[in-house]
Amino acid sequence: MPATLLALYRNPEGGDEVLQTFRRRYHEEHLPLIAKVPGLRSTKVQRIAHAYYNEADLVMVTEMTFDDRASLDAAMASDEMRTAGRNLREIAPGMMTLVVLEADDPPEGLSVPVADEHQA
Repeated sequence: MPATLLALYRNPEGGDEVLQTFRRRYHEEHLPLIAKVPGLRSTKVQRIAHAYYNEADLVMVTEMTFDDRASLDAAMASDEMRTAGRNLREIAPGMMTLVVLEADDPPEGLSVPVADEHQA
């Protein structure tokens, strides 16, 4: 089962100029380092355009997909990921939270309808 590593980025202190500098450096410096991480199958970067219900301090999310949890764990222990981590601490100090996503199946005996992306 594919495993997903999600990086959540908070709005940096210092205003729009600091945010734009972070975004530029993230794309120019950090993403090329992430691309070298062993086992990484895909990377998707998205800006937070709007938050409903509560104000969110998040400005960007990066989704990294691996074949399985073992591949993700090996990637996290790799020299390439350590190099990317050092770069990130330089360009985004204190801005990021990393989370691993797993499917949340309904409790046993509960059937919950879920929209299928392939249904028209």
